[in-house]
Amino acid sequence: MIRVEALSKSFGALHAVRDLSFAAQGGRITSIIGPNGAGKSTVFNLIAGTLRPDDGRVVLDGEDVTGLTSYALAQRGIARSFQITNLFFGLTALENVRLAAQAHEPRRRFLARLDRVVSPEERARAILAEFGVAELADEPVANLSHGDQRRLEIAVCMASQPRLLLLDEPTQGMSPAETLAIDALIKSLAGRVTVLMIEHDVELVMSISDHVIVLHQGQKLFEGPPVEVRNSSAVRAAYLGAEHAAL
Repeated sequence: MIRVEALSKSFGALHAVRDLSFAAQGGRITSIIGPNGAGKSTVFNLIAGTLRPDDGRVVLDGEDVTGLTSYALAQRGIARSFQITNLFFGLTALENVRLAAQAHEPRRRFLARLDRVVSPEERARAILAEFGVAELADEPVANLSHGDQRRLEIAVCMASQPRLLLLDEPTQGMSPAETLAIDALIKSLAGRVTVLMIEHDVELVMSISDHVIVLHQGQKLFEGPPVEVRNSSAVRAAYLGAEHAAL
């Protein structure tokens, strides 16, 4: 579904990403992990169109989409959540999801009165119910708990009917119970959409991922199924130090 080829990005003398290549298979959950400063967020920004690479390319389902704007990528089926919750806090949960659903309305209906555009609200309510927040439909987002806001942000992404869902640390700041709920939610998306995720919770990554890519100092250190990543001495050294590599 998504493939990056020899991707590189520098900021002055800092090589944030260097000659990185990997692929995320359709309908599966692929996670990117690595120590702080490994280049994970830069990779996401290069894929999502926030940054242009210095070298290399991004290929979405066979199409070269390198350097396209975020809105052009959204039109091609890429949706993204952010490390810091990115919602309209003055609007209700329903209004946030409905805005994303409205993107699929014919252009001729963009100026129609909302009470005459029924299908986006119907889709929005169905998505809120699926994501377990239907009872919060009329609550302003600012009043929601952090966990419900994170859940809602994924619901907004899914309302745009993506082919590829980019999740940037979806469990950041969550309690253990909220993390378990998001774990189940992400698992439920597998097969319906391709998920590419950055996550610091390594145990969560190992429990839900089909494939894991480990970055270190802007380069790919290791990739493979979770069990191989867990058993890699190179990965243990990157996270814990060389003295732990043989443990």
